[in-house]
Amino acid sequence: MAARGGGGLQGPLLGAAGAVSQQDHPPRGRRSGRPWTALAIAAALLVLAGVLLLLSSGGAGAASRPTVAGARRSRHEVESGVGAAAADDARCSEVGAAALRVGGHAVDAAVAAALCLGVVHPMSSGVGGGAFVVVRDAASGRAVAFDARETAPAAATPDMYAADPSTKYKGALAMGVPGELAGLHAAWSRYGRLPWRDLVAPAIRLARDGYEVVAYVARALKTSEADVLADPGLRAVFAPQGRVLAAGETCRNPALADALERVAEEGAAAFYGGAVGEAFVRDVRAAGGIVTVDDLRGYKVEVSDAMRADAMGYSFLGMPPPSSGTVGMAMVLNVLGGYKSLGFLKGFLGIHRLIEAIKHMLAIRMGLGDPDFVNVAGDVAQMLSLPFADRIRGRIVDNTTFPPGYYFPKWSQLDDHGTSHLCVVDGDRNAVAMTTTVNYYFGAKVLSPSTGIVLNNEMDDFSIPEKRTPDHLPPAPANFIAPGKRPLSSMTPLIILKNGQLAGVVGGSGGTNIIATVLQVFLNHFVVGMDPLAAVQQPRVYHKLIPNVVTYEDETVVSGEVIALSDGAKAFLEQRGHRLRSTGSGAVCQFIVHELATPAASGGGVFRGRLTAVSDPRKDGRPAGL
Repeated sequence: MAARGGGGLQGPLLGAAGAVSQQDHPPRGRRSGRPWTALAIAAALLVLAGVLLLLSSGGAGAASRPTVAGARRSRHEVESGVGAAAADDARCSEVGAAALRVGGHAVDAAVAAALCLGVVHPMSSGVGGGAFVVVRDAASGRAVAFDARETAPAAATPDMYAADPSTKYKGALAMGVPGELAGLHAAWSRYGRLPWRDLVAPAIRLARDGYEVVAYVARALKTSEADVLADPGLRAVFAPQGRVLAAGETCRNPALADALERVAEEGAAAFYGGAVGEAFVRDVRAAGGIVTVDDLRGYKVEVSDAMRADAMGYSFLGMPPPSSGTVGMAMVLNVLGGYKSLGFLKGFLGIHRLIEAIKHMLAIRMGLGDPDFVNVAGDVAQMLSLPFADRIRGRIVDNTTFPPGYYFPKWSQLDDHGTSHLCVVDGDRNAVAMTTTVNYYFGAKVLSPSTGIVLNNEMDDFSIPEKRTPDHLPPAPANFIAPGKRPLSSMTPLIILKNGQLAGVVGGSGGTNIIATVLQVFLNHFVVGMDPLAAVQQPRVYHKLIPNVVTYEDETVVSGEVIALSDGAKAFLEQRGHRLRSTGSGAVCQFIVHELATPAASGGGVFRGRLTAVSDPRKDGRPAGL
């Protein structure tokens, strides 16, 4: 069970590059699954139309009613023998599940859900941002990584923020070339079964007819109120009466609906050089940005085999650099997995050892960057090396922690923000883990009036030569700005295998805290043995190396539940010299578990066990199943 009240739980650890296509249908030679007849497509349209009617008539409240065949164990968890989608918002989970019900691939569901999230959770994601997408095909066992991260514009330079450092994170100059829409379209072109326009339709309807602002979004609007009111585009959509919208009120974004209509008809090309992109660029440049239509036309999704890392008897399929998530998680698990017994993970000692391993990982990961611009092979090999994990384990002392210099940091840490994550598994056991972001709340704090699209501020994820930070460490050269370069990221979308079979899909949102979040949820369920919902609800700890402070959760979530680290855990850490600080805003996780046979099914054939999908109560998300 989740921790409730100030004391929390007393025992368990974690106490604690493809071309942009203009096609409306996937190429026949690349489409998997059954052929689509006119009758099947008509059925798909009817089901999706029903979802749209549900969403537009009842908002969040309607979406919270039981609408799935799967068994709902709580508002944040659902079980299904067929398929499931877990997103930050109930409406978008349901949009994804609707695509699965009519035979859509997991990618179809992910595309529809992601576009939905960009409308109803615009502070965290949207087509003005970027994404990492990992897809595993169950039949072949192959996993593919789609890197749709934002890139630096052609006119970008390493010293472009020297005159005014604030423009690196606020205003149109902070925007990188958006990649989310290109990534969604590239994944759909390879795997999709449903017509593209049908996957965009729910987002169009929500933007045009309006959607209910849920409590978490209302909180983000209130936090960002001054910036929302200061920008004409944001103000028109989110503060039409001169104040930001409150929970329960209706939000409409007709310009975004019009833009998505063009995207539905023309594909991603409508944005990457088409009329939507041209209007978007005009607005960006009028606001002081440097992105051009040629930047949009030249954007390419990097498509590769997913990175595979093995640790603790599991295989992890994730993103290669510039993500630091896959290698970072594997390094920490290899450090912890080398102890003679994993029993310590059920007690407070597990929290201490986890924190120490994370601090070592944070120190080394800053050597990573975009592999098209810097050689990261040596750093990746070291982070995945078992002998290196052994050496790190030897530097962990169970009765004390150390100042930051003990961990040999060379470079100042990345300080990324925001994001939204979603997980999907379909009836064939194809799986998608997708993390998407505009970085800070409402990105650059600018909305394009002509298109309704929120600009990202992903340029802030680059290191710059001029920046001097409280840690007195130099900025990381591997992450300096260059035209076309992708910045380093903490995003960690993962597909987990056991003996070659799908065991889970996981990922998180929360910037620098994402890796620690995914680690703790994995350990809670797959090692400590918590059920999936408890594994997500369990209070978490975070660290950024500098400042040398353990941040622990003590928050009341939207539903009123209190998630707090136990007093016993805090006392244990303080006795070892850790400085502690509470946070009322923890990172957020989406999680789907595939219950394997006992013993776990071998790699021969596709095993279809029960799915349990969990959406984190910290953002009041709700999953949906078939």
